[in-house]
Amino acid sequence: MNGTIEEIGKLLDLGKVTSLELVTSALKEIDNDEGQGQTTFTKTYAGQAKAQAIAIDKLRAEGLILSPIAGMPISIKDLFDVAGETTMAGSRVRRNSAPAARDADIIKKLRSAGAILIGRTNMTEFAFSGLGINPHYGTPLNPWNRAEARIPGGSSSGAAVSVSDNMAVAGIGTDTGGSVRIPSALCGLTGFKPTAARISTLGAFPLSTTLDSIGPLARSVNCCAILDQVMRGEITGYIADRPIETLTLAVPQTLVFDDIEDKVANDFQRVTSLLSNLGAKIIDIPFDVLLEIPKANSKGGYAAIEAFVALHDLLKRDENSFDPRVAVRIKRGEQMTAHEYIELMNARRTICEMSNKITRNFDALLMPTVPVIAPVLKDLENSDDFYHQMNLLMLRNCSFGNFLDRCAVSLPIHEAETAPVGLMVMGESDGDTKLLEIAKTIETAIKR
Repeated sequence: MNGTIEEIGKLLDLGKVTSLELVTSALKEIDNDEGQGQTTFTKTYAGQAKAQAIAIDKLRAEGLILSPIAGMPISIKDLFDVAGETTMAGSRVRRNSAPAARDADIIKKLRSAGAILIGRTNMTEFAFSGLGINPHYGTPLNPWNRAEARIPGGSSSGAAVSVSDNMAVAGIGTDTGGSVRIPSALCGLTGFKPTAARISTLGAFPLSTTLDSIGPLARSVNCCAILDQVMRGEITGYIADRPIETLTLAVPQTLVFDDIEDKVANDFQRVTSLLSNLGAKIIDIPFDVLLEIPKANSKGGYAAIEAFVALHDLLKRDENSFDPRVAVRIKRGEQMTAHEYIELMNARRTICEMSNKITRNFDALLMPTVPVIAPVLKDLENSDDFYHQMNLLMLRNCSFGNFLDRCAVSLPIHEAETAPVGLMVMGESDGDTKLLEIAKTIETAIKR
């Protein structure tokens, strides 16, 4: 199952593999005692998945035209409502909450397209960290150099490992400050964060109602584009790329390279040089307006106050059941006044307007998705200071895109057998289709 949606789709169409075989292979990997299945999934749908696979195989045998993802095992992050189940969102504290009355909108869309939901994936509790550590259910380990037990990135940690370890063809996650792009970068995958309003978040447990977006983690830009289309209910097929010599790409020189590790810097430089040699215009630009974003977020930002609104009753009733490192971040929201919240909204509007003026003549921005490679899990578990330092660093570059309400793709750019590194290609707000085409052009250039 180590292939893209397009590649696996061709095998299905040719009869070289069946959906039941895909599901059986995925479940075998999940159940492998020596693998990561037990920490990657909080629940699996083995019986349902096999039954659905058999039905889809029969439809395909009769020559019925199906969607590009029909019969493929897809994982879903543990914050999407599934009718009849309690949505835990990576927590223990919601164990007594009422089950969902209906499927989340994106679950309905996936089911309608014939996707086989293989299971719910582990995540940072309530999606409130970029590291992917979960003390309740364990933390799935990064696929690179697994003996060193490095983090997968978060908050969509299980989504990434489900794909990297062939337990799913693709995973669906959420991104409020980088939660799709960070684990994609650290695990060597492609991740797409759409403009926030592009895909319905109805039925997704919220972290920030302002910033939350839903996106896929997969093996190619085409995979991400197809899943994006499915979740919008507008399947138009695989996207085209653009002539690389027509692209003008900006590299911000403010903040995004601070504290960067040599491995990341070298991979980024190698790829931007490649793109330049192939005809793309790569232009370094000052982007001082980015300095205003940390100032605007100094009281905790949207995530803290909006998460506090959603979770304050649970915190008051059962704080001891929370991950303490998550609880302390949520509680910051209690300190924000209505006046400060309105100031934040006004500051965001101004910063977005200023940023749009700076970037309007460029096709996209390029920057490292994350400025470091995946750190060792034990080092983060053993030190609160190191945890908070690395969490801020993981989120920094990605969260600019959420604050500016832009779309972004993280592409793997590392050389084989080296630590995964991501290149973030960031577009404009509502420029998602154009961005996916540009990202595919860059992906093609890297593979070439």
